[in-house]
Amino acid sequence: MRFDVVTLFPQMFDGYLQQSLLAKAIQRQLISVHLANLRDWSGDKHQSVDDRPFGGGPGMVIMAPPVVECVEALQHEQPPGHVLLLSPQGNRLDQPCVERLAEHPRLILLCGRYEGFDQRVVDILQPEEISVGDYVLNGGEVAAMVVIDAVIRLVPDVLGHEDSSRDDSFSRGDRGLEHSQYTRPREYRGFSVPEILLTGNHSAIARWREEQAEQRTRERRADLLEDGERGITPRS
Repeated sequence: MRFDVVTLFPQMFDGYLQQSLLAKAIQRQLISVHLANLRDWSGDKHQSVDDRPFGGGPGMVIMAPPVVECVEALQHEQPPGHVLLLSPQGNRLDQPCVERLAEHPRLILLCGRYEGFDQRVVDILQPEEISVGDYVLNGGEVAAMVVIDAVIRLVPDVLGHEDSSRDDSFSRGDRGLEHSQYTRPREYRGFSVPEILLTGNHSAIARWREEQAEQRTRERRADLLEDGERGITPRS
């Protein structure tokens, strides 16, 4: 799977791309991440990509021409990319949304800055707008990393075990939370590993984990179970 990140600050991704599962997935050619510096499409010697908003107001707005021309240049490469614009005004990123995005062979992520993009970026490119939460970041780069991190977990062979992502919170059939996990030591500061996990009875362990997951979901996110009971998938 391929990701193209359109950003004013490609250096922000230097450390991110060299760590953990993502770095291993890139080395194994399961994932590729390409960084496009928006200033390369500025069209002037000062590499300007932003200007004051018409009508007045605080801050600066990213101009439409550099963004549109950058994405159009990227789209000449195959396969065509599904364009995402990271914005607090977008649809909420949740696991069903991640699962849908993972079906695309290529994603192009637009990272905003300042007061955002000229509206004509949206009008012309028709991107899918995605929000990682009801808060405002300094730019779209961190949000793009969140999208990449979530999506690559669903790319075959990235996690090394097909069940690793299936049992994650929000990935279960009812979109519930994941059960508790334990490892060594068996006893620590008066807390013990539940005996059922030491029995080797896999069917009993599976039932216990399912019960634990449902209990945790009822205690922490009962709304998820209510949505499932009504046959509704939480919005993406």
